[in-house]
Amino acid sequence: MRRALQLAELGRGRTSPNPMVGAVVLDATAQLVGEGYHARAGEAHAEVGALAMAGERARGGTLVVTLEPCCHHGRTPPCSEAVIAAGVSRVVVAMADPNPQVAGGGLARLRAAGVEVLAGVAETEARSLNAPFLHRLATGRAHGILKWAMSLDGRTALPNGDSQWISGPPARDWVHRLRAQVDAVIVGGGTVRSDDPLLTSRGRRHTEPMRVVLSRQLVLPPKARLWDTTPAQTLVAHGPEAPAAARHHLDALGVERLCLTRCEPLALMEALAQRGCNQVLWECGPELAAAALRQQCVQRIAAVIAPKLLGGTAARTALGALELPSLAAAHPWHDVALQRLGSDLLWILDQR
Repeated sequence: MRRALQLAELGRGRTSPNPMVGAVVLDATAQLVGEGYHARAGEAHAEVGALAMAGERARGGTLVVTLEPCCHHGRTPPCSEAVIAAGVSRVVVAMADPNPQVAGGGLARLRAAGVEVLAGVAETEARSLNAPFLHRLATGRAHGILKWAMSLDGRTALPNGDSQWISGPPARDWVHRLRAQVDAVIVGGGTVRSDDPLLTSRGRRHTEPMRVVLSRQLVLPPKARLWDTTPAQTLVAHGPEAPAAARHHLDALGVERLCLTRCEPLALMEALAQRGCNQVLWECGPELAAAALRQQCVQRIAAVIAPKLLGGTAARTALGALELPSLAAAHPWHDVALQRLGSDLLWILDQR
């Protein structure tokens, strides 16, 4: 099962709206004869790839898979039928699929066909692997990561707005790799005006993540690198009060727009989930970051801390007002990882 989980990880950033899934096949003598993983949405599922590699050697053997085989027709045929046709005698599954179209139906179909089923092996690891997928199904919202880089004294920019570069090259390379693992990168209008960002993985992923701008009234520069959709898709989400002239300008540039009834993080995360986004990255300014936290649109924090002192009471910080009435009201986070990125430190924090 741990090998199957390793295989599943290879699909990170490319399977949405599907989960990451890995599978291995053992023959009747317990020799590994097939491996597979879900590489991209719309392509063959992990079980199908592993069974194809095993061929006739799968008959009478065991399939080990990180997620319950599907039992419905989607963009691919049901995997449960392929498993039965391959003639395996036992299926070992890490976790049931919470998708309402499956939800135990795949395991029931296997048992009805006489296949022995063992479920719940390394379930904790499997659920952690697909936490964004599970979050989207449970809440109807994309799973959010909030990222920032700051100095040792908690500043993200000088009083004059200069912020390039607080972190070093290894940390910036890590951010590019992180972007390659998410479905969308979100900024606010202020970031577009001040930084003119590109928001790509710099080629670390064949199809770049969607770049999303949240701007209530579309107070945006007429020219920006995000308006060139050649390297990656750009989506601008705005409120109903956005001026017609600003809308027409984006339309003329060929930039996709999304009018939200409520131009706020929660509505955006629901809209992105409906588009099949499992996980998104917030790379926004302090006010939008605070709003995303207040509306529970952030499930993970990635904070890069550089060994620099910027000082100044007017210097920008990572977060705007969270409107906490007391320290006791501060949301608890726990550390997942602490690592060195050159001379910088990276903290990864998850919700409790």
